[in-house]
Amino acid sequence: MTRWRDGRGKLVVGGEAGLRVPVEIAASYRARRKGLLGRDSVDGAMLLTPANSVHTFGMRMPIDVAYLDRRMRVLAVRTMPPGRLGMPRLRARHVLEAGAGVMKGWGVRVGVGIEIEAVD
Repeated sequence: MTRWRDGRGKLVVGGEAGLRVPVEIAASYRARRKGLLGRDSVDGAMLLTPANSVHTFGMRMPIDVAYLDRRMRVLAVRTMPPGRLGMPRLRARHVLEAGAGVMKGWGVRVGVGIEIEAVD
């Protein structure tokens, strides 16, 4: 099991030859609590870990939310407008957030495995 720290990395969808997208990692309580609040956009994605639900109260933009299990497999993908409370997913251990509509283009869908490459 990976022990995550706040920082940056690359989200990899589709294995070695797959798509690489910048990702912010929010592993501390403080970073998870802040998340994407107060932003007008997001460059890439944000991984909240550990997490099994999110809300969009106080957000300025709709977002795509992917719930991931322990092995980083996608359990569900939802688009959430501002001012909503997402239902907790029992098997979810991580939540990936990005701008509304981009996950479909990245190939993030139920059953797909993703990887996070940490940037030192």
